[in-house]
Amino acid sequence: AAREKLYVLDMFPYPSGLGLHVGHPLGYIATDAFTRFKRMSGFNVLYTMGFDAFGLPAEQRAVETGEHPRVSTEANIANMSRQLRRLGLGYDMRRSVSTTDPDFYRWTQWIFLQVFDSWYDRDHGRARPISELVDDFAEGRRPTPSGRAWADHSPIEQRRTLDEHRLAYVADAPVNWCPGLGTVVANEEVTADGRSDRGNFPVFQRTMRQWMMRITEYADRLLEDLDTLDWPEPIKTMQRNWIGRSTGARIDFPVLGGDGTITVFTTRPDTLFGATFMVLAPEHPLVEMLVPPAWPQGTNPRWTGGAALPSDAIASYRATVAAARSAAAGSRTVAATERDKTGIFTGAFATNPVNGAQLPIFVADYVLMGYGTGGIMAVPGQDERDWEFAERFELPIIRTVKPSAGFDGAAFTGDGPAINSGFLDGLDVEDAKAAMIARLENEGSGAGTVTFKLRDWLFSRQRYWGEPFPIVYDESGLPIGLPHELLPVELPETDQFSPRTFAPDDEFSNPEAPLDRLSEWIEVTLDLGDGLKSYRRDSNVMPQWAGSCWYEMRYLDPTNNERLIDPAVESYWMGPKGEGHPGGADLYVGGVEHAVLHLLYSRFWHKVLFDLGHVSSSEPFHRLFNQGYILAAAFKDEREVYVEASEVEERDGSYFFHGAPVTREYGKMGKSLKNAVTPDEMYDHFGADTLRIYEMSMGPLDASRPWETRAVPGAHRLLQRIWRTMIDETTGLANVADGPAGPATRKLLHRTIDAVRTDFGELRFNTAIARITELTNHLTAAASAGDPVTRDVAEPLVLLLAPLAPHIAEELWARLGHNDTLTYEPFPVADLAQLQEEVAEIGISINGKARGRVEVPVGADDATHQALAEAVVASQLEGKMVRKIIVVAGRLVNFVVS
Repeated sequence: AAREKLYVLDMFPYPSGLGLHVGHPLGYIATDAFTRFKRMSGFNVLYTMGFDAFGLPAEQRAVETGEHPRVSTEANIANMSRQLRRLGLGYDMRRSVSTTDPDFYRWTQWIFLQVFDSWYDRDHGRARPISELVDDFAEGRRPTPSGRAWADHSPIEQRRTLDEHRLAYVADAPVNWCPGLGTVVANEEVTADGRSDRGNFPVFQRTMRQWMMRITEYADRLLEDLDTLDWPEPIKTMQRNWIGRSTGARIDFPVLGGDGTITVFTTRPDTLFGATFMVLAPEHPLVEMLVPPAWPQGTNPRWTGGAALPSDAIASYRATVAAARSAAAGSRTVAATERDKTGIFTGAFATNPVNGAQLPIFVADYVLMGYGTGGIMAVPGQDERDWEFAERFELPIIRTVKPSAGFDGAAFTGDGPAINSGFLDGLDVEDAKAAMIARLENEGSGAGTVTFKLRDWLFSRQRYWGEPFPIVYDESGLPIGLPHELLPVELPETDQFSPRTFAPDDEFSNPEAPLDRLSEWIEVTLDLGDGLKSYRRDSNVMPQWAGSCWYEMRYLDPTNNERLIDPAVESYWMGPKGEGHPGGADLYVGGVEHAVLHLLYSRFWHKVLFDLGHVSSSEPFHRLFNQGYILAAAFKDEREVYVEASEVEERDGSYFFHGAPVTREYGKMGKSLKNAVTPDEMYDHFGADTLRIYEMSMGPLDASRPWETRAVPGAHRLLQRIWRTMIDETTGLANVADGPAGPATRKLLHRTIDAVRTDFGELRFNTAIARITELTNHLTAAASAGDPVTRDVAEPLVLLLAPLAPHIAEELWARLGHNDTLTYEPFPVADLAQLQEEVAEIGISINGKARGRVEVPVGADDATHQALAEAVVASQLEGKMVRKIIVVAGRLVNFVVS
């Protein structure tokens, strides 16, 4: 503990039945080499591995086989643990966890209850216990939503009020319903073409009662705190874009002849004079309320879709949109925003609050319910999509920004002075925005505001293999958090693992979770302070992301049964390192595919725990490194179906699968492309150290690289050469000399040490291996010339190799006469004197133009510089008068001539 600490972890894997392929360990080998180097450099290192074991694959297998998912999950964990151990990874497996262990998910449930029992105080910018909100209401420090005294509310009214403030809450909310999976999925689990990321089924927008988490309350902090993190800039950009902070104005458009109001958010309130129509998403809840019994007189026939009644037109259009979205997702065609614009008039109008113009209200699929308010004010003069829609439906187009000189396009999206905008005319965009917001606020028809693309996190899944919610419901139907002493709420045993699934296009089907069928578990009698009463458990389970939101903390204190984590332990391993430092793990390595899902969710949970005082760090991972992928050849037959790559033969540059020709491509190694190579194959043929050396030598760690099995023996030969430099192959004994190494060898050794130390510290393992190879080749050549390797070179070489190839390094260390492991041996340090160059190459110029280069002894005086330079350019100085000689020692000699 007296050493400087270092906490390093990998993104933990899902325990697949197929085990690891050689693409999985790329990051694991890198972090292992890094932590081994740091241990040898004097650090106290925490490094372990666990398993993210809840989720859909194990449940789907259970449905197919009837075997409980816990059985297959534990078998998969055992297999992957074997593969990881054989790879020589230096994990402290005493700290290993699985998210499916009740001792682990007890604390996942506990954290959920912390979120449930909290609310976000915007005045203080942090989460607070819900009990403090009760005190604020009771003592009058905060007005109740109803305006009545807190004591005048019935117990049920008080509970409903608190539930509306909780960070975890149940709500009837627009959700992504996937009939093919029989469950709802989060926004982040829906692909760009509207399908589930698991199973590739169509996803539909529905309103359902589900658990949600108010991650939106943390949107600003999640954005701002990115600046405190040492993360790759592309990952930060992905999170910023997903959170999607926009500044602008909320504007209310009264519905003509009705009581309704359409509220939109726009980043360009300065263009309000150019709004000539409005558009709502097909799912917008106001649509049905707006539709009149008949078309207004004089309605443009283009607007009605040929329907006799507005209600018929809307119903038909909604059905067409749903079918088109499903078909587009199935064929992976272009999204709605990229197709020809379609839409239908609702038959209703809204009033532009700035000029009183009547704006027809349309429904169109290029406006999405999941973004903004689900409705827009259409300004075709300044928006290309609106321009296309306006042209198609013969709607007015009014420019409100003067186009730049020479502009001959349609919608102008650039900056310029306001035109056709009354009191805004002549103002630039920013001044016009401010003036319009002031006008809207003064008249009560809008306000300046900030919105986010981010939506509250959908937290319910209608599955079996997940963490049960620690929630029960009484006769009121309102949720009650269970006391901590009743945790964990364990999954009940069952042989019915599958939710009810539906036809993939059955949009209006309803969830039926597996736990709903277990009445003896669902119905429970408890004493929660009011005597024994009957309650109903929540039949949903948490999403797979729940366990991964906090597992890095369980590694720190894995046997603590009294609290989430000992504060002193958390502070030691993850506490801030000074003012402005957020704390968190020192290095987190994993794939870029988790940029939005896991990393955003875990940051949110961690900030809630920080606000409530459970942790001292405000971020879970201070430094993030994304390793690349290992790519491998994949092969398709004439049906465009992938075939098993291991069974493909190459003949004269062509490829054949069972005699039939196939085409080759490269892709990410894995099950879907049938191109996986298992590490077991490499272990059996070459040993784990060869696999480690090969993967680390393939290129920069953050770059993807192709796998070539035929290139692996090159790494094996390097290890053989290192072995032979110091071991007699006849006797198996060390064969090193005791005398000092020669000057050239000593100098190369220390240059290698210096370079490898730097490369290891910066995760540049490919260049470190190149340096070790260079030294090995030098020693091999010297030995061939009768100059044996000396101990003062052999031992440092073994220590340099140890982080990369620990098995052979330990064996060599023992044969060199050491009884203890080299794990904690000091890593070699270069002798600075050996790093000094004997000569320096300097430039020679005449009248400032480069004319050659020459080597000059380090530390030489100006006269020596001048003499050596003159010898090189003597012919070019002939017939010229040298007026001045400028010498910059160790860098340059310039002759000024005429």
